Amino acid sequence: MASGSADKCPVDHSAFASSSKDQCPVDHSAGSSWSSILGRHSQDGHGAAELPDTPAPPANLPLDRETSSIPRVDGGKWVYPSQAQFFAAMARKNHNPNESDMKVIVPIHNAVNERAWQEIMKWEAGQGGEKCGGVKLVSFKGRPNDRTPRARWYSLLGYSPPFDRHDWVVDRCGSRMRYVIDFYTGHGGGPSSKNVSFFLDVRPALDNWEGVRLRAERFWHRCTGRLWGERGKQESLKSKP
Repeated sequence: MASGSADKCPVDHSAFASSSKDQCPVDHSAGSSWSSILGRHSQDGHGAAELPDTPAPPANLPLDRETSSIPRVDGGKWVYPSQAQFFAAMARKNHNPNESDMKVIVPIHNAVNERAWQEIMKWEAGQGGEKCGGVKLVSFKGRPNDRTPRARWYSLLGYSPPFDRHDWVVDRCGSRMRYVIDFYTGHGGGPSSKNVSFFLDVRPALDNWEGVRLRAERFWHRCTGRLWGERGKQESLKSKP
């Protein structure tokens, strides 16, 4: 999926395919699925007319699309696909989508993307992007088969591997920065243990000195914060009678 259209979701879904009620709403191992029609429109808005092999989604699926909070370089916002577009994309890849699942899948998809952007904004805070109207998403790429060194290390420690990886490139006043995002899923404990939880490991790529600097600064702040926190606790205990 290429970027640059006002009618595309800000994530390359080349790694996504199917859904289930107890998993992330996409297939974590398949190839292309939704991306092929995101951003394409038929005259009736259901996104199937341009693809002869794409079954038309049920006519009662909503066509409305949510505008994300993620800014584009042209001043607009990225737009998420409708429930009808999700259904058509999954049906085209023979993943037997359920009409009733769309009202769950689409909000989860949108929420995960919003969370990824929020994590990027935490890294970008105080880095100067506000001087030119804020940081903007330039491009994105799904790389599910390219395991990051950190993800490989976590796997060696016994953690489940991420179900997907994305690379997002942002613009900060003319300077480009690539961010790596590993997506993990899990289940919470207690009565709601069937509910899916998501963990996003977002960090700057180490392909330039700016990425190295940002990571080094965060590491230093965490270390010093823990150090001063422990010292504060010790001083507090000493001051008690």
